[in-house]
Amino acid sequence: MKKLKTLALLFTLALGFSSCNSENTEQTDGKWRDLFDGKTLDGWKTVMGAATFEVEDGVIIGTAVHNTPNTFLITDETFGDYIMEVDIKINHPSSNSGVMVRGQFNQSAREGEGMVYGYQIESDPTDRAWSGGLYDEARRGWLYPLDLNPAAKSAFKMGEWNTYRIEAIGNEIKSWINGQEVAYVVDDMDKSGFVGLQVHAIYDEAHVGEKTYFRNVRIQTEDLEPMPFEGDVFVVNTGYNKLTNFEKEKGWKLLFDGESSEGWVGAYKETFPEEGWNINDGVLTIQGTDGSESTNFGDIVSKEMFSAFDLAFDFKISEGANSGVKYFVTLSEGNTGSAIGLEYQILDDERHPDAKNGRDGNRTLASLYDLKTAEKQARFVRKPGEWNQGRVVVHPDNKVQHFINGVKVLEYVRGSEEFRELVQKSKYNIWENFGEAAEGRILLQDHGDEVSFKNIKIKTLK
Repeated sequence: MKKLKTLALLFTLALGFSSCNSENTEQTDGKWRDLFDGKTLDGWKTVMGAATFEVEDGVIIGTAVHNTPNTFLITDETFGDYIMEVDIKINHPSSNSGVMVRGQFNQSAREGEGMVYGYQIESDPTDRAWSGGLYDEARRGWLYPLDLNPAAKSAFKMGEWNTYRIEAIGNEIKSWINGQEVAYVVDDMDKSGFVGLQVHAIYDEAHVGEKTYFRNVRIQTEDLEPMPFEGDVFVVNTGYNKLTNFEKEKGWKLLFDGESSEGWVGAYKETFPEEGWNINDGVLTIQGTDGSESTNFGDIVSKEMFSAFDLAFDFKISEGANSGVKYFVTLSEGNTGSAIGLEYQILDDERHPDAKNGRDGNRTLASLYDLKTAEKQARFVRKPGEWNQGRVVVHPDNKVQHFINGVKVLEYVRGSEEFRELVQKSKYNIWENFGEAAEGRILLQDHGDEVSFKNIKIKTLK
């Protein structure tokens, strides 16, 4: 009897194992398709640079070659909506890499040598640690640098295999590294394209032969089930005045609805200006006049007051323009001209003379106007006529950060000794307790130049 019971138990366990194994096989084989067969590069081709790709022990190995452009191994097939995974290993800081998502190729560019461009999820082995961020290769540059999600900077491990998960579904692109949520971008520039693996250009002969490793490249294209983000991750949305459900759940709201002036009034006024501020096609624009400060149509301010908050806004300047976004505006000073407040400077640094005024560049784009200089690189700033994204984060402990296109460019603490010393050296030293109000309004400045705004969104921080 004991023997029969044992056999019955083993039979039951075997059936259970068989059932579980069948379910796993159906999930894996039914949804996932290998893009790399583990033995050959069938279905792939190399474009642009002269770096080499070869297969060894089920791994694609990309080897750096001196003085050649970025090299891409791209799929012959193109894809629209999909979820993909790939393992990447990098051993040397020179081996920058990435995964092209809905990648594009212009064969006629570079005198017929071709150009890869489009969305790329980054592999960044440097101390900057922007792996998993979204870079728009050979087009707009960084869309999602990891200054927007510093908690994810530790996800990528040098010298180890890192599993990337990338979702490109509709106009949303999301990335994970080793299970860590990294980037969330809403953008509709490319709806389909190839998958590509990059070996970056190198110009130091000492780095010749450094290798980048790829394995387990697989994709889902049907019955897609997006993985929801759980953390409080900032969303970059290049569209027009719409929030994702995720943003709404995290407490974001629009300050400009794209259709009306609701929520805004003229500074020191009861109503919105009757002229000068125009709303067309989801864009709020202050009309250009003579370049003078707040003497034409006037600034506008939010009706609502804020204390600790995360404020993001897209802006587009005309050539030579000057403007600003102010915060902690109380309208209590009784001054003439522009209302008093801390200012995120908006300026054409190359063409407007104010960039050379003040101290040490503290009146340049994204600076805390007349107080603290934005430490930024020109390559992270888009030219007049193109949209830039500004961001101001005021933490509950009064730490304040300014960003331009996702890159943090300055930080200070309201009310600190350092802050008060900066105020004493500035044009604001005549105002008692300048910039230290417990709460205030958001202000968009009329400085006599044409400047446009969209995607003005805010989240209260606690």
